Amino acid sequence: MELKNIIAKNIAELRKANGLTQLALAEKLNYSDKAVSKWESGASIPDVVVLKEIADMFGVTVDSLLSEKCSNKSVEPKRKRVHTIITLLSVMLVWLIGTLAFAFMGIAGIEKNLWLSFVWCVPVSFIVLLVFNSIWGRRRLNYLVISCLMWSLLAAVYLSALQYNPWLLFVIGVPGQIIICLWSGFKKNFKISFWC
Repeated sequence: MELKNIIAKNIAELRKANGLTQLALAEKLNYSDKAVSKWESGASIPDVVVLKEIADMFGVTVDSLLSEKCSNKSVEPKRKRVHTIITLLSVMLVWLIGTLAFAFMGIAGIEKNLWLSFVWCVPVSFIVLLVFNSIWGRRRLNYLVISCLMWSLLAAVYLSALQYNPWLLFVIGVPGQIIICLWSGFKKNFKISFWC
């Protein structure tokens, strides 16, 4: 089989196995769907840089794109699973540290508000989620995570300062939430890349 036909077959199989249309693949690569169509029909071959992008996107090697026995199973689901496990382990590390703080404060005889060590684990967990979402490209969730971070942080401050009656802290959350919602809509309409 001719090399350009092998590449064409492999790109088409990988694209279909990952549930992408030619247009969706083209948008991810910043090419036109006509270019992808030409690659998949064997009328042309993507350059080496684009082949590397395609291989990385589908979790295969460039060599496998050039071989007749390219696995049409993407490692992308495995990569997402690994990312999820790493994120969950990091969040659980936050809770382990909170539990250790709780235990050591109890051992040290500090009995007042021990439970606050767990309360502060919630906003710190959302910070960890925000960092990993940003690193691994799942930025669509960031608006939700930022909202949860803001409200859990306000709740933690409120619960930490109960003796001062700080209920007005939650008033800060209202304009904060409106800003988050407006920024989310602004980005979707104008495709501005800032936080997400």
